[in-house]
Amino acid sequence: MSRDGETPVSEASGAGPGPARAGDAGEGDESAVLHAEVRDALAGLTARLDRERERAEHREAVIDRLHEENQRLRRGELQAMLEPVRAALYRLHDQARREADRLGAPDLAEAPDPRRTAVLLAAMADDVADALARLGVERFTVEPGAPYDASRHRPVAVTPIDDPVADGTVTAVQSDGFEQSGKVLRKAAVSVGRLAEPAPAGEAAHNGQTTNSG
Repeated sequence: MSRDGETPVSEASGAGPGPARAGDAGEGDESAVLHAEVRDALAGLTARLDRERERAEHREAVIDRLHEENQRLRRGELQAMLEPVRAALYRLHDQARREADRLGAPDLAEAPDPRRTAVLLAAMADDVADALARLGVERFTVEPGAPYDASRHRPVAVTPIDDPVADGTVTAVQSDGFEQSGKVLRKAAVSVGRLAEPAPAGEAAHNGQTTNSG
């Protein structure tokens, strides 16, 4: 016993820092679990983003392939639509070449027949009209004497006439028109008759008046 009556503390009694508290150990475990959950969540998010990127790349590849196939089909359809036009142009080329060779031959015995030339040119025009018809474009003609129709006719000249019945009618046709499904693509070029206006009465009297000089 010490001099003051207190029980002495032995150095071997283990006095010093006490053991770790249970609360400190629990906090460390929770932190490790939280880090693991965050790590797993990030890994899952990265994997999901990778899958979405792969799906997006696949969709882009499919879209590009479909676009290319669509373009190829459209080119094929366009070529098929143009085939009648090419065939008509081939025929026109051959007809024009044969006629040019015939007319340019040095041993041509007779002058060109205008009627033969007219028939040939009419056949060429019919070939072109047939080719356009295969594309859905129909030719329409206008007969002289038909009423002028602004929705289908394009006036290119005016013909003075004296007959009131022919006023506002087609007097001549310079080119046919073309339409598709009822829609006019090109109007027919026509000449339109216009009734000549009579001279004013005063002007007629003046023109017929004689001058008396004295």
